[in-house]
Amino acid sequence: MEPWVPLFEIFLNSPTPETQASQWLQQSFNASSTTTPITTSSFLSLLSKPCDAIVIIDDSSSSPTPSRTKRVMFIETLPSTVQSRILSFLAYEHRRFCRTDLSRLARNVLSGNQELDFWAKRAARNLLDVLSESNYEWISCLSLDSGEEAVDEEFESIPGWLKEEATGGNDMILPWLPISQDEFYSRTSFGSCEDSIDSSKHDGEDGEEEVNEVVEEMDIDCPANVPLDPGIQEKATCLKARIMNFESALKTVGLADEIRQLCLDKGRDSFVVLGLIEPWLADDETASVLISHLVNGSEEELSWPSQVLCSVILPKMLLLEEPASRVLVAAIMEYGKLHPKAAVSALLFPLVLRREGINNPICDVITRIIRECLHPAHVSAFCQKLLCGEKDERRFICLPCHQHLISNELVWTESLFNLFQIILNHNVHLTQDSVDHIVYQVQQLAEILSKSLKFGNFLLCFVTKCSPLLESHKLSLIEAVENTSTLVTKSVLSKLASL
Repeated sequence: MEPWVPLFEIFLNSPTPETQASQWLQQSFNASSTTTPITTSSFLSLLSKPCDAIVIIDDSSSSPTPSRTKRVMFIETLPSTVQSRILSFLAYEHRRFCRTDLSRLARNVLSGNQELDFWAKRAARNLLDVLSESNYEWISCLSLDSGEEAVDEEFESIPGWLKEEATGGNDMILPWLPISQDEFYSRTSFGSCEDSIDSSKHDGEDGEEEVNEVVEEMDIDCPANVPLDPGIQEKATCLKARIMNFESALKTVGLADEIRQLCLDKGRDSFVVLGLIEPWLADDETASVLISHLVNGSEEELSWPSQVLCSVILPKMLLLEEPASRVLVAAIMEYGKLHPKAAVSALLFPLVLRREGINNPICDVITRIIRECLHPAHVSAFCQKLLCGEKDERRFICLPCHQHLISNELVWTESLFNLFQIILNHNVHLTQDSVDHIVYQVQQLAEILSKSLKFGNFLLCFVTKCSPLLESHKLSLIEAVENTSTLVTKSVLSKLASL
């Protein structure tokens, strides 16, 4: 355990654990002693080593707190942050490790702990995704009874270029290694697995195609078209007419109470009722009063509060072409501070995924929400889900009549790059996979936005704020930035050169 302490200190304290851990591992390989060898296999063995952990059982009685012993892996005894960083490092350097051992470790982590931290779970799933095969052609060269053993032997086998050297006429494969051809072939008699090499090439091709899909199959929460009683429909029509005729704030407060009662009483489908009332047609002053009084604080965070936002505010924002009125923005900010989760699911996600892409007025509203309603850690999680999240993590809420205004894919505009610049200047730390995805979009759009100063300013901010995560992208970014011609192009290239 002692030789690995410096590596665990990197995972615990380093701002860039993947790259520093990789450098430490390479240096340790070169300086490893014979008494305490440091290898990839020994590291995985340490992480998988079974340990006895004492689990405290909650008990409200006054008797001494009971406990029990549970058998867990060593990695499960580490803090959640360290677990996620270790798993991310294993995905980053997966080619150095045995594929079978990595898969076994990731699956054991996912199945062994029911209360696994969100980021540790994501890192374990990402590790499995990295290791997954794109097809099953490699099975044809393996025995069904001993598949894992063959893969293990392939990982530990002699490299292919040495096999090519062995086809020569020399008795010795290499002059400084006393290995004869007979001995070489006896050690590699388990069979050829060249098809698996071909499948790994296909993995890379499939990976490039997957990156092209910015947000895949965005899941939309919307109601079914359930018929209502004629009396309910008549009352909803009456409320719609009253919304269109604003008389005073006091009467609008009473109107909000009637709408809430009509939507929530007797288990009615509130989405259908709101679709009949059409509260988004109200003027900004009426809308600001409505959202302030439609929620009384007793509703669930992602049900009624989200429906209020997506029916009163979201349609106005999706069609916004000029700066939003102060009274409406102020009401949105107050509402977002009280219901931040609803603001994310019913405003941020659908606005960013606007079919035509966000414009400057929409960017200003999103910026206010991010700065005043959300913690930087929540913004980082939002960006990660937006750029790289799975289907069940990317849910947003909207009415069926507004779905045509929202796209399943992220539309990259100047304003969107400007939004990410504002997010970075707000001291939001993006994850490595989020940065990787943004780099890909920069490469695709560098020529199209070659003269855009907003795009150039984003690049300068991006390279400055995320420099520790951009070392592996240095050359590709330099190539992309060289296609731009703005006032900040030279500054960006200078920053990249110093990485």
